[in-house]
Amino acid sequence: MRYHQYCPVARASEILADRWTPLIVRELLLGSRHFNEVQRGLPGISRSLLVSRLRHLEDSGVVERHAGERPNMTEYHLTAGGIELRDVLEHLGAWGVKWAFTEPKPDELDSALLVWKIHQRIDRRELPLGRTVLQFDLAGRKPRRLWLVMTPQEVSVCLKPPGFDSDLILRADVSVLYQVWLGHIDYETAVHRADIVVDGPPGLARALPHWFMWSPMARFVRACRQDQRASA
Repeated sequence: MRYHQYCPVARASEILADRWTPLIVRELLLGSRHFNEVQRGLPGISRSLLVSRLRHLEDSGVVERHAGERPNMTEYHLTAGGIELRDVLEHLGAWGVKWAFTEPKPDELDSALLVWKIHQRIDRRELPLGRTVLQFDLAGRKPRRLWLVMTPQEVSVCLKPPGFDSDLILRADVSVLYQVWLGHIDYETAVHRADIVVDGPPGLARALPHWFMWSPMARFVRACRQDQRASA
């Protein structure tokens, strides 16, 4: 969409203000490089629309396509201008936390999407050597069981049993885990209340929260909570 206005806000909006576009940039900033990875982080977007939006970002100088390591595999990389959008999205998210972020709605609580987001934010430097399998048993309207298979080299999401025994099992309602992930509830508080239960070797269970880098928005949510407590 063109606004036909000689104005920086209008020009930037022509690039970024279409539906899904900011979330596509968010996924690229979180490390998604392949088309299917971007799509997996955006349930609900059609394949054709994602193709169109990525092409628009490429034409606008925000995204570049590179040849992947495997034949016929394209990778999407943000340009310098695209990387600078991190600050824009963080400011947008901080505004959303303050003015638009209320209790989660039932249709926003997607267990598979949450585990996908968690896998994007695992600090692999903190993981044990070898393979660690973390099983999620998530209650809610649609109970789900999902797995992360983690090594210091890579982290994979499994929607079906991965074929390895689980080292840790995390049990929670999906709404609670979302709120912990986003900083509404502290992890230690949720564990103390038994809203999150972790089964497995005590040492691994104690290390678990240190593997999570939490949502990039969590720091804004926590700051908002502190401001609300200070003004109460």
